Amino acid sequence: MNDRMMKAVLFDRYGGPEVLYVGRVPRPEPAPGEVLVKVRAFSVNGGELAARAGRLRLVSGRTFPKRVGLDFTGEVAALGGGVTRPAVGERVWGVLGRTSGFGSAAEYVTVPAERVGRVPDGLDLVDAAALPVATTAVTALRDKAGLRPGERLLVRGAAGGVGNAAVQLGQAYGAEVTALARAANLDFVRGLGAHQAVDHRSVRPADLGRFDVVLDTAGTDLETFRRLLNPRGRMVTIAFDLKRPVASLGYLAASTVHGRGRVRFFSGNPTQDHLDDLARYVREGKLRPAVHTVFPLEETAAAHRALEAGGVRGKYVVRVA
Repeated sequence: MNDRMMKAVLFDRYGGPEVLYVGRVPRPEPAPGEVLVKVRAFSVNGGELAARAGRLRLVSGRTFPKRVGLDFTGEVAALGGGVTRPAVGERVWGVLGRTSGFGSAAEYVTVPAERVGRVPDGLDLVDAAALPVATTAVTALRDKAGLRPGERLLVRGAAGGVGNAAVQLGQAYGAEVTALARAANLDFVRGLGAHQAVDHRSVRPADLGRFDVVLDTAGTDLETFRRLLNPRGRMVTIAFDLKRPVASLGYLAASTVHGRGRVRFFSGNPTQDHLDDLARYVREGKLRPAVHTVFPLEETAAAHRALEAGGVRGKYVVRVA
């Protein structure tokens, strides 16, 4: 077998999960400032589902084959020029940056050295793959919203990858956490530390009361949930409505100057500092991985299909080797 090649999950056209397949591509070499990581596991994220389906084709274009995979855990296999840390063999995790696109669904990936962090000792690399996107919850609650002890926090999509981390961190930050999730997942989010768990299909948002911070992971009905803010409330969303992208992004922009409470929108782009914070929360027992199901690399399409079906508790993780 040619050791200059590696397995990777690819697709040659936009479409459903069935377009994904495991092919062989050249193994990357780390450029100066980069590390080569032997990937052990990655998780499936909503953004890559949208990209695979062609909802972001105005950005991603029509050059194929394309790749999937946003986050990863693994071991450092080689160092690019000028890199001294992390060391070869060190267990690391990370999230590919905005300019890198997708591609962690593979046996190897190259990443700038400043975009990987050390995985806490004792944490299995497959379980750990559920956590890198939790940096988004850290940024949303701590840095964007400035969540304070005693405040009321509403987490929309509380059982998902970012949502379950937000519930755990909200409780750790001393907030009173209300979690919106499917009825089947209410016990799950209570177990994460939610003070109230509410079936999002059986309640009107207006009946939930007022909140100091709203964290949205869906990107729809933003105006409705914005109305739940207290006078000094803050709302953060990590998504926009992919069915109405222009209108949704327009509303986000308009919220900065109209009405009560700006809606802060951002996409996760963690650095080593964010990943080090994540590791500290894990060591302190404030955050734990929530893995719904582990799939082998050859069944990545099944993992995409499961996430699209809804009802996930935590993360769908794919084991590479």
